[in-house]
Amino acid sequence: MRTDTPQPIRLADYRPFPFAIETTRLVFELHPSATRVKTELAVRRIGDESEPLVLNGERLKLVSIAVDGQALGANQYAADAEHLTIHEVPDQFVLTTEVEIDPLANKALTGLYMSGGRFCTQCEAEGFRTITYFPDRPDVLSRYSVRIEAGAKFPHLLSNGNLVDQGSLADNRHFAEWVDPFPKPSYLFALVAGDLDVLTDKFVTMSGREVALRVFVDPGQASRAAYALDSLKRAMKWDEDTFGREYDLDLFMIVAVRDFNFGAMENKGLNIFNSSLLLADPQTATDLDYERIEAVVAHEYFHNWTGNRITCRDWFQLCLKEGFTVFRDQSFSADMRGGAVQRIKDVRALRARQFAEDAGPLAHPVRPSSYLKIDNFYTATIYEKGAEIIRMLKTILGAAAFRKGCDLYFQRHDGQATTVEAFIACFAEASGRDLSDFFGWYEQAGTPAVTIETAYDASAQAVTLTLTQSTAPTPGQPTKKPLPVPVAIGLLSTDGEVLRDTEVVLLDQETLTVRWDGVASVPVLSALRGFSAPVNLTTDARPSDRYVLFGSDPDLFNRWEAGQTLARDLILARAAGTPDEVGEERYAEALGQALIDDAAEPAFKTLLLSLPSEPDLALMSEPADPAALHAARDHLRARIAIHLGDLLRRLHGEMQSEGEFSASAQAAGRRALRNACAEVLSADPHADNLMRLVGHFEGARNMTDMIGGLYPLVSIGGVARDKALANFHYAWHLEPLVLDKWFAVQARDPNEDVLERVMALTTHADFEPTNPNRLRALISTFANFNPARFHDPSGAGYRFLADRILAVDAFNPMTAARLVEPLGNWRRYKPELGQLMREQLARVAAHPDLSKNVLELATKALD
Repeated sequence: MRTDTPQPIRLADYRPFPFAIETTRLVFELHPSATRVKTELAVRRIGDESEPLVLNGERLKLVSIAVDGQALGANQYAADAEHLTIHEVPDQFVLTTEVEIDPLANKALTGLYMSGGRFCTQCEAEGFRTITYFPDRPDVLSRYSVRIEAGAKFPHLLSNGNLVDQGSLADNRHFAEWVDPFPKPSYLFALVAGDLDVLTDKFVTMSGREVALRVFVDPGQASRAAYALDSLKRAMKWDEDTFGREYDLDLFMIVAVRDFNFGAMENKGLNIFNSSLLLADPQTATDLDYERIEAVVAHEYFHNWTGNRITCRDWFQLCLKEGFTVFRDQSFSADMRGGAVQRIKDVRALRARQFAEDAGPLAHPVRPSSYLKIDNFYTATIYEKGAEIIRMLKTILGAAAFRKGCDLYFQRHDGQATTVEAFIACFAEASGRDLSDFFGWYEQAGTPAVTIETAYDASAQAVTLTLTQSTAPTPGQPTKKPLPVPVAIGLLSTDGEVLRDTEVVLLDQETLTVRWDGVASVPVLSALRGFSAPVNLTTDARPSDRYVLFGSDPDLFNRWEAGQTLARDLILARAAGTPDEVGEERYAEALGQALIDDAAEPAFKTLLLSLPSEPDLALMSEPADPAALHAARDHLRARIAIHLGDLLRRLHGEMQSEGEFSASAQAAGRRALRNACAEVLSADPHADNLMRLVGHFEGARNMTDMIGGLYPLVSIGGVARDKALANFHYAWHLEPLVLDKWFAVQARDPNEDVLERVMALTTHADFEPTNPNRLRALISTFANFNPARFHDPSGAGYRFLADRILAVDAFNPMTAARLVEPLGNWRRYKPELGQLMREQLARVAAHPDLSKNVLELATKALD
């Protein structure tokens, strides 16, 4: 039970650790319930000689402790639940500790734990302190050597760096010795031991070195790692070509584990992945899985330079490695899958997750100033908004100066734990520009609102643009300052012809006026092209201007954006009780014209056919009424299904492929369009459409098409739903990753009985209540992506989520904390809903045994 109020850690209080840990020697004697860890630290004082040595340590059973070989008496040190303190130490010495830990009982999945009968680790952000006593902070870099000893049932013994020795021991045990030549912080330590299959390959670097590549997976799963391995090789080549970064060890390893709190972890030379983001074949993985595997494999590999070789001085600088690396993986994905389509997908994710975060009680700067648990700051703001800041930096400086700044950063800070200030200083020096105002993007929370007013002078053939920016108050930041916002703008004629090509206007004050001469006719404004800044844009454009952009804008992002804006306005109008029947018909007609454009790729047409999501619409309504938004969106979807029925059925047939499965972006785009047509047709479930959808599901030859047929049947409900779900489960009940999809599809069921069904699924024999993937598939999907049913007027959805938060918090606080957000935005909804949400949030916050993770988020949301 909590007996004191946890105190926040503040950036302003940062002090360097007063000791250097020059080398770290770890010896593991692995046993599932009683692992011994012997640690030798070569310690040198670099701070005040009066300071004691204080190490982090949690859930450790101390067996012995010695300084320079001399055992310490009980009066020479103090150990509590979180620290080991040695009051008097020499200026240079070797500290030896031995502890015992219980990996089998570790259900929090941080530190060393068991997953599927194998040992594995997750040390970011503060897991290493549950393995041994250590200054568990990112600015303490040390060179590690590791010896692992285990029984024969754990044939593969893996750690960071290069394997230098291995052999047999007595009692049918064996060992492996690993040495990592590069200094690293403790959060990058990794260990895996178990019975695994391995897929091998090699990569020759740009300097001619050969790197061995190994991907370790469950026995019998090696073939499913082939796409991940191919993605890794493409990422390694891309990083050399694009950023000049070459891999530095002789070996690069990836391991897939089923029980993992994150998506993946970039441990130096030994990446550990959630198996859902590594394993794929056409029968068990969707195109979205392939796409995510490609992106995440690249992301973790890119961390080798942006995160490992150069790391964070403290956790407040988390965006330094994550924002930059997300920018790099998004750029890689754009080159692999098409720039416009990838940009639209990235912006959709940004708006759904980060804009919602910025608009709620958990809003925080990209570089926060305080926290209770750093685990809670692995957020869309740190990652996705952090990436947008890097993208703006490149836009403002230009590609050449941006690359020059990157090169200077890598050269100057290699082997260091550094700060955002040092990062930006490299770009300022490389470009010769003052970037002091740009730094505000890191310090200021909230999404800026940008408005553009257009005035055209026909006699002078000139257009005047007035740009204004403002940012609403956020928690702890009532007053906002203007930020440098790059706004990419082009002009079209009312006939869709180009009047002026794209030009970037830097809005670096509250109001800026720009005049352009030589504009021959009344212009249609195409602003924020390519989504050049993470802002909410409002213009004085007429609906007719939106249709010009929807049909003709050469900037594909803005073409898609125009369609989304038209659909959004129609849905919001109907939800508010002022439907525009003529506008809905006109929109459906324009959408049909876009879908028959032979110049557009199927993947782009898929995005045009996707209406704004209900969570996105809730952000644009104040207060939000989920039931009204759901009904209005469904009405427009049905209108499209009826108006474009013949076209949708034709496209559904034309996009079907009878050939061999290909994971290429082009083939995936065709499948995506076919499945999108099926989803829209389900809004008009007459007999012919229902027969088509049943045929789609039953005739599917890959998991993409199977899921694409299953969800429309689930949304229709009734006998077709129940039969399809039963058949799917019968076919795939032995495949955990596929079963996750079965749970998730049901969590998104829009029918009124879904909460009862979801609650029943929590007692299903295949529901694994301690597995983060299964929890995310069912609980998180229902709370985040089924708003009309989660926000049931009875409040039953809120009670259900609060119960799950408390149950999960008892064994996995990190995963539990990620379930809090759907309740945290209670102010955004109708008062009668918001009050019910707040009551459940208060019930969670009042629990006497609440973790710091959940306590921090719940209390912030209530304040």
